[in-house]
Amino acid sequence: MASTSAKSRRSLLNGPIARQAALGAFRKLNPVSMARNPVMFVVEVGSVLTTVLLIANAVHHSGHAGFNLQITLWLWFTVLFANFAEAMAEGRGKAQADALRLAKSETTAYRLKAEGSEEIEEVPSSQLRAGDVVRVTAGQMIPGDGEVTDGVASVDESAITGESAPVIREAGGDRSAVTGGTRVLSDSITVRITSNPGETFLDRMIALVEGAKRQKTPNEIALNILLAGLTIIFLLAVVTLQPFAVYAGAPQTVFVLVSLLVCLIPTTIGGLLSAIGIAGMDRLVQHNVLATSGRAVEAAGDVNTLLLDKTGTITIGNRQASEFVAAPGVPSEQLADAAQLSSLPDETPEGRSIVVLAKERYGLRGRELAGLNAEFVPFSATTRMSGIDLEGRSIRKGAVDAISRYLGEHGSQLPPQVRATVEEVAHSGGTPLVVAENGRALGVIHLKDIVKGGMRERFDQLRSMGIRTVMITGDNPLTAAAIAREAGVDDFLAEAKPKDKMDLIKREQAQGKLVAMTGDGTNDAPALAQADVGVAMNSGTQAAKEAGNMVDLDSDPTKLIEIVAIGKQLLMTRGALTTFSIANDVAKYFAIIPAMFAGVFPVLTALNIMRLSTPESAILSAIIFNALIIVVLIPLALRGVKYRPTSAASLLQRNLLIYGVGGLIVPFLGIKLIDLLITAAHLA
Repeated sequence: MASTSAKSRRSLLNGPIARQAALGAFRKLNPVSMARNPVMFVVEVGSVLTTVLLIANAVHHSGHAGFNLQITLWLWFTVLFANFAEAMAEGRGKAQADALRLAKSETTAYRLKAEGSEEIEEVPSSQLRAGDVVRVTAGQMIPGDGEVTDGVASVDESAITGESAPVIREAGGDRSAVTGGTRVLSDSITVRITSNPGETFLDRMIALVEGAKRQKTPNEIALNILLAGLTIIFLLAVVTLQPFAVYAGAPQTVFVLVSLLVCLIPTTIGGLLSAIGIAGMDRLVQHNVLATSGRAVEAAGDVNTLLLDKTGTITIGNRQASEFVAAPGVPSEQLADAAQLSSLPDETPEGRSIVVLAKERYGLRGRELAGLNAEFVPFSATTRMSGIDLEGRSIRKGAVDAISRYLGEHGSQLPPQVRATVEEVAHSGGTPLVVAENGRALGVIHLKDIVKGGMRERFDQLRSMGIRTVMITGDNPLTAAAIAREAGVDDFLAEAKPKDKMDLIKREQAQGKLVAMTGDGTNDAPALAQADVGVAMNSGTQAAKEAGNMVDLDSDPTKLIEIVAIGKQLLMTRGALTTFSIANDVAKYFAIIPAMFAGVFPVLTALNIMRLSTPESAILSAIIFNALIIVVLIPLALRGVKYRPTSAASLLQRNLLIYGVGGLIVPFLGIKLIDLLITAAHLA
């Protein structure tokens, strides 16, 4: 998927996609299809009207044939260019859908005749229904979306995510969901199917990226209504203009009136609006995010509050040893040696980090326990300690209260200096582990959550965008506060339970704010459903994926920041091109109005500030520019306006300066240049 997306981006205007889009532009001329876009439907009606009149004039040998023919052709080009933009956006999605279909193939499913039974029957995957239970072994394709009910296996999900590294899927917990079309690499799992044919995750994704079933979002509908309203106003203005023109002794031909109407209505944004929306969804897919709701994409652009889980999102997910603090009278090397020995059999990330820290700080290399006749003491919930016994040495490491009890049993106690170190580490947000040997406290290992690199900078960017960040964690308030300070988040919610998350989201929404959050577990489902933008991890449970309105195929919680950026880019692109389109009209007034009436009212010649050659060249130049500007803006509509994290006021100022002022200046230059070319070529 990732490689497919990269190819799609490189092929923005090349070969197969462009050819298919060109054909699609003609297919979209169907009036039923065009009627969904009121602005371009009016242009098509005008094109049909001028075509009919052109043929009638040719039969009766009347009218200005050359001028009328050019007007008619450029009106059709305007419609086709707008259709081409939409077809290009859809074509990129269809190219991705074709790649996904390779993963969606008919496979044989090994269905259990009864749950708990070992009797298996072979059936085509298309016959599976929700509730069926199948067995999938190494080398076999998972025949449908489901939940692992028994076993653990390594699964290749590259057909969906584009990532070659296999993932572990197992019964229970938050990594039990599997997707149809992925392959089991090792071991065997039993899967309960959760979707019917045609309703799978892959089916929904294919429908999304093709764009065929994309529903217009509320903002898009509102903008369509605005554009339709402007179109009706200008239509009435142009229709009522003819009686005044007749009264003034300067009646206008239908070709001129249609040209005026098409130039004045917002054809630029009308022609590109659908392409902008489809391309916004496509950019999400390129980041391996499936949006099940177009509303969610827009909401992402307006998010006020961002809720992020601490573990795995803000921190790397595993505590790491950062320091050895020895007790008074104990050499630091002795503490490091004891800590390393007690951690050699410990395969947890924390245990391995202790071994590595002792090696890096004191040059202590790991030793083979087999040759030491050592006896490992595993961690247990009862003792809350682990350790090792070897060659007369009895080493233990664990929580402060556990080691205090251990020392008390050996007639010793925890030195005040060590207890002070423990409190200092805890207040700094770390986790203290006390190490003792032969009934004597040696010191403290400082374990800390490692904040991912660059997180503070990313949160600063979000803050500049007006987005408040809240870290959610099950840690105690002291630890949570320390991590929040280091990461640079605005606030935190400590000792958070599912209800606490829900309550926080509701409080924010009650203040009129839009909230985004990520989650992967069943306990996250209520909050994901409540959030305006709920991003579920693909590695998470089916309940989480059904509750959210986006699914991250890469299961990367930090991607929520990219999703917000994509949503803002979509809104920025739509706003920028709308501003540019409306500003364009000013130049067209100065081109067409003097051309229509300067002969009757010479005073209007003063409005011909572009000094266009003739009335015919002025009208033709305006209609040609109106068509060509859509072509010029297609790449911008598909790629989106470059996003820069900044405040809403700065964005508005930049939008008005670049696309507002630019929308005023560019048409003057463009229409004048086209007029010079038309005059030189004697086309008018």
